[in-house]
Amino acid sequence: MSTDHKLERGLSLGQATAINMIDMVGIGPFVTIPMIVSLMHGPASIIPWLIGALLAYMDGMVWAELGAKWPEAGGSYVFLQKLFGERKGGRLMSFLFIWQTTLQAPLVIASGAIGFANYFSYLIPLTFLQKKMVSGTLVILLVALLYRNIKNVGKISVVLWCITVGTIIWLVLSGIPHFNAAQAFNIHFDGFNSTSLLYVAIGQASLKSVYSYLGYYNVCHLGAEIKDPARNIPRSIFISITGIAIFYLAMQTIILGVLPWQTVASSDFVASIYFGQIYNHTIAQVATLLILIIALASLFSAILGYSRIPYAAALDGNFFSIFAKVHPKHKFPHISLLAVGGVGFIFSLLFKLGDAITAILTMRILVQFVSQAIGVIAWHYKKPGEERPHKMPLFPLPAILCIIIWLFIYSTIDYHYILYSLGIIALGVITYFAFMRRKPATPVSP
Repeated sequence: MSTDHKLERGLSLGQATAINMIDMVGIGPFVTIPMIVSLMHGPASIIPWLIGALLAYMDGMVWAELGAKWPEAGGSYVFLQKLFGERKGGRLMSFLFIWQTTLQAPLVIASGAIGFANYFSYLIPLTFLQKKMVSGTLVILLVALLYRNIKNVGKISVVLWCITVGTIIWLVLSGIPHFNAAQAFNIHFDGFNSTSLLYVAIGQASLKSVYSYLGYYNVCHLGAEIKDPARNIPRSIFISITGIAIFYLAMQTIILGVLPWQTVASSDFVASIYFGQIYNHTIAQVATLLILIIALASLFSAILGYSRIPYAAALDGNFFSIFAKVHPKHKFPHISLLAVGGVGFIFSLLFKLGDAITAILTMRILVQFVSQAIGVIAWHYKKPGEERPHKMPLFPLPAILCIIIWLFIYSTIDYHYILYSLGIIALGVITYFAFMRRKPATPVSP
């Protein structure tokens, strides 16, 4: 690969883990906890968080095996090609991935920016237009922060990780003296008139919890920039999932042990109200500011990871070649970064938070998560003797469980979003066969 397109392996295990963890937290849990509690009518909301943790571990095993085997920029773009055949179905699958990523990645950025602006209004009441100004400005600021060498990005990530972990630990420890166990563990299903309603509620609540867990795979998007990737990518994934799962379960439990679930379900600023209940309004404002920094950190990591996907596709000859350009001095894909950030900026002005969260996962479940799990199973059976730097424990059980849970969540999503996701996939298939199938892939730099 020519130096014009080569990335630098500058991220250590600690920095890679920090990038993963700050991507996973963000504004997600602070806006989804009320949604999940409302859907589950109280402390039974712990169930979707447990389902989300289980899914993250099972899917994380898929990502760990693939990331260790093919540590390249782009993550799923590379994995789908390798799993389904670079000259056969893999080219279609990787095209569908980049096709849906052009919409889904900016939606992730937009959802985080919108959540940031909504939470910011606890400190300063904002009109709808002002919220949009805040969300758009945030995206611009983050692109400017990321416009630098990967080693410096890694250092910034560690600082943001320290703030993220410190804030969550403070949140959990603050509630212990005020914790009411009977209130937190009063799990019941009285509010559901039928099993089908409970099934849908658990599925939709799990969708929200999974949104908060997303990011455990971000290190795979940065595979070409990780030191000793065969060891550090799997380690980073499992350290991240374990740490965040503990934080989320503790945070959900402690909040419901301090505040009545009805208060949690109806609050737009649940963490701020929680700190205000324990301390006072001034401390609540300080805590809100820290939560906003966590939200900023998550978007910082997400934009970083997603900017490597168009770069990988362009490098492979399956996307506009300009996206393969690397900054001549700092060695990062600056055109791809600017493009992803630019579309994310536009989407942050157009979408609402709830719509963005649902649309994000609906589009990704079939093309990315389910397809990868199926591909890993097929790969094991077709090429049992192929070298695997990290092999999935208890194969194929984790991959099978991963597929089952993803399809369960998908089956409970509103049919409008399902039709929308299927339409995006169908349009991508038509586009591929109309324009791409006969076009030979021409790598940018042999």
